[in-house]
Amino acid sequence: MWIDITQTMKNGMPNWPGDTPFSFEVGFTKQQTGSVNIGRMTTSLHTGTHADAPFHFNSEAETIEQLDINVYIGDCIIVDCRGQEVMTAQTLEPIDFLGAKRVLLRTVEQLGEEFPGTIPVIHPDVAPFLKERGVILLGIDNPSVDPLDSKEVLAHHKLYEHGIHILEGLDLRHVQQGLYELIALPLKIAGADGAPVRAVVRKKAVTVE
Repeated sequence: MWIDITQTMKNGMPNWPGDTPFSFEVGFTKQQTGSVNIGRMTTSLHTGTHADAPFHFNSEAETIEQLDINVYIGDCIIVDCRGQEVMTAQTLEPIDFLGAKRVLLRTVEQLGEEFPGTIPVIHPDVAPFLKERGVILLGIDNPSVDPLDSKEVLAHHKLYEHGIHILEGLDLRHVQQGLYELIALPLKIAGADGAPVRAVVRKKAVTVE
């Protein structure tokens, strides 16, 4: 059974302070058109569950539609890091990734109704550690892999330098640590610095040889 690990996009959901909030409305009703309801929305591409394109933090790098969709489909390991303020290579070193090339980190107990003041973050030394293990995607249940007030966004840059793409804003409350299949495809938006994602996982049995 597939498990939805996507935040529900809804009016009033938390968004980056000063950024474009999510808004949905029925722009034209069936009564008005005579046949159908037609909705419209506005949003920042970094609200809720989303993929970062490297162009988000590097103006010379790839935009979202240029990325390989295979990055976002395949085996993943979900790791419970609750209680950790900073995830380091040492934090992840004891974990058997079971050959998975995608790593999702659960760092919070619950998703708040307000944008957080502080978040657990990724230390830049995680990037070379993950590359050594063949990882190509890192996901987290926070708005960012870096401190919220960071201008250098070092974790973003280090992950990109080591060939690792980023998912942010996952909802991992209903999954346990272990091996899963992941589908988390970003919308194909030309020139975009990121895109909303519908992310789902399915538990995968571990074969012992």
